[in-house]
Amino acid sequence: MLLDFNALKTLLDASKTVAVVGLSPKESRPSNMVARYLINEGYTVIPVNPGQEEILGMPCYGDLEAVPIPVDIVDIFRRSEDVEPIVDAAIRIKARAVWMQEGVVNEAAAAKARDAGLIVVMDRCLKTVHADLG
Repeated sequence: MLLDFNALKTLLDASKTVAVVGLSPKESRPSNMVARYLINEGYTVIPVNPGQEEILGMPCYGDLEAVPIPVDIVDIFRRSEDVEPIVDAAIRIKARAVWMQEGVVNEAAAAKARDAGLIVVMDRCLKTVHADLG
């Protein structure tokens, strides 16, 4: 199920905090570019990457459950087959939505998230969608 323009706009307008799972410290990586864009657009970005202590000058958390503040959107930059445990954690922390970036598709994880009441966006770039809705 694809969200329409209004549903995406409502989600992005109502959300303030985005946990970027798989955020790379490398500026050339898509996850880093998206995170910098979101910061410039006024979102609070929470880096989640177990291999890093700090990214973009902010503390980086090993997993979603270590994040000390509520998360609106969990933006996933991981392989499709690695998504399900991230969705499980997103459900446990009571995130509003899971957003699987371009090329990330996991129907079982998406169904699980929807069944738990989360909004699901799959195979779309958060930065591109936000800019298009601007």
